[in-house]
Amino acid sequence: MLPKIAAISSLVFAASFGFAQDITLTDVLDRQVTFDAPAQRVVVGFYPEDYMAIGTEAAYDRVVGMSKYIWQARPANWQMYLDHRPSLDEIPGIGRVDTKTFSVEKVISLNPDLIMLADWQYKGLGADVERLEAVGIPVVVVDYNAQTLERHVKSTEIIGLITGQEERAKTIADEYTHNLQMIQTRLEQANLPKPTVYTEYGSAGVNEVGYTFGKNMWGAISTMAGGDNISAPYVEWWGKLNPEQILAENPDVIVMTGYETSGSDDGMVMGQNVSAELAQERLQGFKQRTGWSTIDAVQNNQMFAAYHGAVRSILDGPMIQFYAKALYPELFKDLDPEAAYLDFYQKYLPVTPSGTFVLGH
Repeated sequence: MLPKIAAISSLVFAASFGFAQDITLTDVLDRQVTFDAPAQRVVVGFYPEDYMAIGTEAAYDRVVGMSKYIWQARPANWQMYLDHRPSLDEIPGIGRVDTKTFSVEKVISLNPDLIMLADWQYKGLGADVERLEAVGIPVVVVDYNAQTLERHVKSTEIIGLITGQEERAKTIADEYTHNLQMIQTRLEQANLPKPTVYTEYGSAGVNEVGYTFGKNMWGAISTMAGGDNISAPYVEWWGKLNPEQILAENPDVIVMTGYETSGSDDGMVMGQNVSAELAQERLQGFKQRTGWSTIDAVQNNQMFAAYHGAVRSILDGPMIQFYAKALYPELFKDLDPEAAYLDFYQKYLPVTPSGTFVLGH
């Protein structure tokens, strides 16, 4: 049988042999990876919610292992999915790359058709990737952490290929693209001065400065939304600013982020089952930091909060809206970022979250 060419944004070469398709795709690291699609036995290394949104809930009928911690770091969100689909808890864990508990032996024992890893996981595993490939396990790399349109779209298309949901993936990727283009077109046409913005993961609480972001994650989102990220000159990916540096930069807008639980009694909390009253109370507490009363964002009541679980994901399009509205309230007054976030769930996921996902508008 002659080979048939199939393509999604020039991603993939496919030879068709009846129902099974032997495809070779180019992942986000420009690596050529060959496997049978849709894959029947998959290990999901990262982005578990994205995998379900793009691949549908049925994709988890074919997930034989995953690194669960990133989902379980959002305990109420994880529980919401468990309540809906208890079998998620039965999927074997494979450990974590960042804490060096990732088990190559465990992955091999699961006999997967492929393992999907985040860019940072692939790089962190080093020679262990070769061990997986040596026993015939294809390794496909995706990346939402970079927070670029190109990688968001490509990663979405790749998950669509793995799960056999190419059309659904294209729809989701197109919606993400159109959302960003809408925001950037308005910014270009308005040509307004860029407000300065500081974002901090506020789990550590009022008395300890938490992590901020340079050119990825919230840093990239704030830049996409037309902000001047004060952390970018000092932090490449993520790290902490000196407290005096924050005061010296005097940001126009501050965004604190958090999960459903925090590492301290006064840490920022956001997300599933978090009330707006509690989130607001925690946010107001950060105004009491030493010296922060002098910052323009505090004096002008331009402090906001966002759900940390809504970043580095194809679900984060509404968070770009959120930053755009925080930075340019008149220009984007018609947007409702929280409604847009919940609408994504309604369209593409089998659960309906409730809680506080953005705060301040």
